[in-house]
Amino acid sequence: MFDIFLSLYFPSLQWEEIGEVDENYAPIHTYQVCKVMEHNQNNWLQTNLILNEGAQRVFVELQFTLRDCNSLPGGVGTCKETFNMYYYESNDEEGRNLRESQYSKVDTIAADESFTELDLGDRVMKLNTEVRDLGPLTKKGFYLAFQDLGACIALVSVRVFYKKCPFIVRNLAQFQDTITGSDSSQLLEVAGNCVNNSVAEDLPRMHCSAEGEWLVPIGKCVCQAGFEEVNDSCQVCRAGFFRSVLQTPACSKCPPHSFTRVQGSVGCTCEEGYYRRDSDPPNMACTRPPSAPRNAISNVNETSVFLEWAVPEETGGRKDVSYNILCRKISVDSRHYEECESTVRFLPQRNSLRNNSVMVADLLAHTNYTFEVEAVNGVSELTNPGRQFVSLNVTTNQAAPSPVSVVRKGNSGKNSISVSWQEPDRPNGIILEYEIKYFEKDQETSYTIIKCKETEIVADGLKPSSVYIFQIRARTSAGYGGFSRRFEFETSPYCKSCIYIDNTHMLFCAQCVCCNMTVIQHHVCGKSLRRCGYSKAKQEPDEEKIHFHNGHIMYPGVRTYIDPHTYEDPNQAVHEFAKEIDVSCITIERVIGAGEFGEVCSGPLRLPGKKEFPVAIKTLKAGYTERQRRDFLGEASIMGQFDHPNIIHLEGVVTKTKPVMIITEYMENGSLDTFLKKNDGQFTVIQLVGMLRGMASGMRYLCDIGYVHRDLAARNILVNSNLVCKVSDFGLSRVLEDDAEAAYTTRGGKIPIRWTAPEAIAFRKFTSASDVWSYGIAMWEVMSYGERPYWEMSNQDVIKAVEESYRLPGPMDCPVVLYHLMMACWQKDRNSRPKFEEIVCLLDKLIRNPSSLKALVNSSHRSGGFTDGFVSVTFTEVGVTDITACLTGIDLGSSVSQTHVTSLISRTLSRKHT
Repeated sequence: MFDIFLSLYFPSLQWEEIGEVDENYAPIHTYQVCKVMEHNQNNWLQTNLILNEGAQRVFVELQFTLRDCNSLPGGVGTCKETFNMYYYESNDEEGRNLRESQYSKVDTIAADESFTELDLGDRVMKLNTEVRDLGPLTKKGFYLAFQDLGACIALVSVRVFYKKCPFIVRNLAQFQDTITGSDSSQLLEVAGNCVNNSVAEDLPRMHCSAEGEWLVPIGKCVCQAGFEEVNDSCQVCRAGFFRSVLQTPACSKCPPHSFTRVQGSVGCTCEEGYYRRDSDPPNMACTRPPSAPRNAISNVNETSVFLEWAVPEETGGRKDVSYNILCRKISVDSRHYEECESTVRFLPQRNSLRNNSVMVADLLAHTNYTFEVEAVNGVSELTNPGRQFVSLNVTTNQAAPSPVSVVRKGNSGKNSISVSWQEPDRPNGIILEYEIKYFEKDQETSYTIIKCKETEIVADGLKPSSVYIFQIRARTSAGYGGFSRRFEFETSPYCKSCIYIDNTHMLFCAQCVCCNMTVIQHHVCGKSLRRCGYSKAKQEPDEEKIHFHNGHIMYPGVRTYIDPHTYEDPNQAVHEFAKEIDVSCITIERVIGAGEFGEVCSGPLRLPGKKEFPVAIKTLKAGYTERQRRDFLGEASIMGQFDHPNIIHLEGVVTKTKPVMIITEYMENGSLDTFLKKNDGQFTVIQLVGMLRGMASGMRYLCDIGYVHRDLAARNILVNSNLVCKVSDFGLSRVLEDDAEAAYTTRGGKIPIRWTAPEAIAFRKFTSASDVWSYGIAMWEVMSYGERPYWEMSNQDVIKAVEESYRLPGPMDCPVVLYHLMMACWQKDRNSRPKFEEIVCLLDKLIRNPSSLKALVNSSHRSGGFTDGFVSVTFTEVGVTDITACLTGIDLGSSVSQTHVTSLISRTLSRKHT
């Protein structure tokens, strides 16, 4: 604030100037008037011209004393205790002699305290202070005038001032002196100027209030690169320090393996042998290429090779290490290497691998290959120190045969077609049998499978004048090859020779039947005929011709699962098996997780005529492809076919609006593995057995309708508030069926090796028996409260150990009878494993007889071990003599075979159980 002290002058002698001293004996001048004894007083006092210096609003502070009228002698009728203040605006000093009517009144001033005659005797001065404001002012200056109408008053001080916001530096921006606005509520926006060596990140502004205070700072300035902020100014960075980006406030020391020797550096130079990419942040250390990968191993599976290696000992100081695979094979003359064929596949990819393993598929059988695994990082391309790689030499094994390429039509009749073919160009071993698939054209979902060892068959029971599609594939000990291309053959409109008849006798060949759920005995035709036919007269009970619809065997009167991916239009499957829900019935309240295709949420579902209830909501994220939409809704098409208390229930789908949603029942406790980890040791054995029973009951239902889960694990079991366990996650089946290499890689990552049966890993033979193996692993997870199967062993170590008959040890405090059941599920021969119906029967009897669960596995069980392929279970040892019938096919007579562990597994288990 700036004060203006004024000198007053009189237009007349109505006011008197009197000199006095204050209480400190300092001289003061006052202007007084006290003509209370006279009538009709009108005494004026005027200032000189006061320049407002650009202020639109000024303040006038008055200090005065005033005599109490009651203290004056009686009979004074004109006495007043107030006076008036006026002002007049002017641009010059010619307005000193003004008429009264030209002034504008500011206010009538009254005293808060008045003095009396007694106060005069005591020399007590009761000083009053009043402040008034003038505005808005529009001219250069103004006059003040004071009017007395009959008071006894002394004007001690007149102080005129205005307010302004003072000079300030804020956020490296200077704000100059700013006079406040004309309105008492007005905020003036003022732009600031950046200090030296700084730039505006966002235009700096502040607001000057009517009281002279800076308020509401907006925007700021930042020091230029090479400078840092110190005490509201920008100072240059010292040598050895740098500042490159405006977002960092201070100079930073050069990161490792870099330097600068000048002031004001915006970056540091890398030391010799170290590098920095253009995309690397300046504060990142300079780095170098990695060393070679370590401890590379290979695992050959027919014509596929699984390569795995350890990360380089020296990563170069970077986290973006990746790997490239070079594949070469020995030439025919064995003198040099040549590049692998373009048909060789690398899963997940050949170059820029971020994980330290890769599957190489579609190699040639019985061929020598060399693989070089090269480690690179972000700066490898900036230097040329030589490739850093590790080399492996492998030889592939016998493989599945190549597809059959030549198929010919033989004799055809009204109801039959004879078909022959040539052996595949590359059999890759001894052909064990052929599988022939045929169906009526445009009726692909209903087809027939025949198996035969010869290269000719007669397909009968066909429609006259109809076109049929035939496909053939061969099998060796390494598995099936791919199907041939489609061949179209037509039956005759009339009957020719339907069956080949010898001169001396007629031979009918038993048609061979394929079933992906049961093992059917095959009969081989006589070699003299070189054909495999079908005859009801000769057929055995298990040799009936089995027809497939939508990929599943159709039994009369039995409900079967239908694969939705066999529908030509996936939307048809969705609407056939899932109910469409209006999106207005759903309210998303919170996100509870993330799925493969988008977020998983929860919220209430309000269906017309039904009470509101909570549901889980899977959403399909934006930007999806048509295939992603099909795969996402495919799981709903699968779930919509299930109706069981231990299978997650599908409420419906939302497909007509975005986002696309799958609505299922809400399971309060989430996935079983996470739930068990959070509640380690909190449940009784009976409660755990109840969870196992729910899982088995759901799987028994799936088995009965012909569905193979393929990914049964505790993570895919959901738990509600009543501890009811329900099987979920039905998205893996189709992927494995279509992709020949999905035994290791699916769209969600690697196949769950630790949960998968050996035959499913080796030959992709997924059946309900392989689901039983997975159930045994899930049992182990439950009894160990969510522990990771096989702990820190690598996937390859697990595959090798299981193949060598190693099995997981019994969890701590696990009942013996449950561990024996686990071992039964892990029998190498899949036909010897218990069925889910038998497992449910056993668990029911255990629940009814809790005493059978008291005997716990001993320390020898927990050491892990090998078994010779069968598990011997003696339930009489634990007091359960009436439940052995539930485990048909399991030897109940002898004890568990001798256990031992390889050195690798011993080290793993000793670390786990120490």
